[in-house]
Amino acid sequence: MVNETMVTFQGWIGTDVTDRYVGEAVVASFRVASTPRKYNKLANGWVDGETNWYTVNAWRSLGRNCMEALKKGDAVVVHGRLSTQVYEDEEKRRFQTMVVEATSVGHDLNKGTSFFTKTTVGAGGEADDGALREFNAELGIGGPQISSDGQALGDFVTDEPSKEPAA
Repeated sequence: MVNETMVTFQGWIGTDVTDRYVGEAVVASFRVASTPRKYNKLANGWVDGETNWYTVNAWRSLGRNCMEALKKGDAVVVHGRLSTQVYEDEEKRRFQTMVVEATSVGHDLNKGTSFFTKTTVGAGGEADDGALREFNAELGIGGPQISSDGQALGDFVTDEPSKEPAA
């Protein structure tokens, strides 16, 4: 889109990851604290800058995956569209908060390790790779295997002799 502010930042999840539904679409939401660090020559060391707090909203499959994979205290990298929301409390005080509609979220591997599990989405919108596993099993040990995007992964090498007739 034109004139949208895209951001990428790293930080720490400071709240529990919660979900809600907008129509039939799931939205996972959480807050991330991002504190820039700069080297200060006078102090001869790194100093923390002002901490920025972002509300992150992740929609649909990204939201479901965030609910499964993320928790308070995790180090993350977030990429998405930045906007500012302004609201008033009961006493008419105005507040504003930065909101990121995430297009990508992942663990920050500079801070720790993570384990990736690929999901596929079935007709009901839920992750389901059972049909794909069953199809690959029918192809046999030495046969090609199919990925969730429909691409053949190639033949797997086995110690079993080929059962194809000799030419």
